[in-house]
Amino acid sequence: MSDDKRDASNGDQAIGEQATDNQSSNDEKRDLARTFYEAGKAAFEAGEYRQAVSLLEKAIALVPRTSILSGEAGIWLVMAQDAGGNHDTAVDLCSQLVKHPHFATAQQGKRLLYILKAPKLQTRPEWKTEIPDLSRMEEGDRVPAKLANYPRKKKKKKVKEDPLDLEPIDWSQVDTKDNQFVGVALGVIILFLGLWGWLAT
Repeated sequence: MSDDKRDASNGDQAIGEQATDNQSSNDEKRDLARTFYEAGKAAFEAGEYRQAVSLLEKAIALVPRTSILSGEAGIWLVMAQDAGGNHDTAVDLCSQLVKHPHFATAQQGKRLLYILKAPKLQTRPEWKTEIPDLSRMEEGDRVPAKLANYPRKKKKKKVKEDPLDLEPIDWSQVDTKDNQFVGVALGVIILFLGLWGWLAT
């Protein structure tokens, strides 16, 4: 019987070691996924959309689809796909995120899907401002040719008015009646000064 207990004890020990190995392996995968996720966000913010897509896909592959990290990486992946010109892929990914078990991720996925499916507004050419390409400017040029031909607004000179040229005031239309405010204000001031002087002595 003691041999059976030893075998059972060794079996439990082996299972425990295997669980510990699995846990450390999962922790390493989660850490690596977090690294890919942060690098993907940084690439997206730098405008490197293809690199962001690649890094975010790697992050999602390392963690379970139901994890919070997978959902956050998925949101960024949707935005990177859309910014990279893959609108249909972004809509498909976002449709999957709406079903994510993490409530905040699902809500954000719904909002993002609503934005992605919204119709594109038509813009008029006069609403756009053309920015000249300064990378083709030669070393000695201070102003590129395209910018030099750009219409400039003329500054309006302010004309200073002479105070003597003002229209005369028609005193018949001005109400010159004393509304007794000045008298009341002076009375209150004198009262306070008298009270203060009396209390000071």
